[in-house]
Amino acid sequence: MSELKEKHCTPCKKETTPLNAEEIKHFMDKIDDGWKVVDNKKIQKSFSVNDFNEAIAFAQKIAVLADEEDHHPDLGVHYGSVDVELSTHNIGGLSPNDFILAAKIDAI
Repeated sequence: MSELKEKHCTPCKKETTPLNAEEIKHFMDKIDDGWKVVDNKKIQKSFSVNDFNEAIAFAQKIAVLADEEDHHPDLGVHYGSVDVELSTHNIGGLSPNDFILAAKIDAI
């Protein structure tokens, strides 16, 4: 994981293609457990927290990180958890950016 969290997200070009299943598996091996691949188009993870205030604080840390990396996840904030979903929308699937941000979120 440390290898990915040291990298930075880079903008995808129009001709960028989404990662294929083999490439996704390679990147999944480099991030913490708990992330799930959905339809080879996105990754999701739910983070447990103690209460709503902790959920908001964690989501805010993710928001700051996402702005720094210019790669923004979808977040679900709940009383005892924060759900994170990553995908590179402009290419319709997963890119290395999703795994870089996943590694950085895990490190929060």
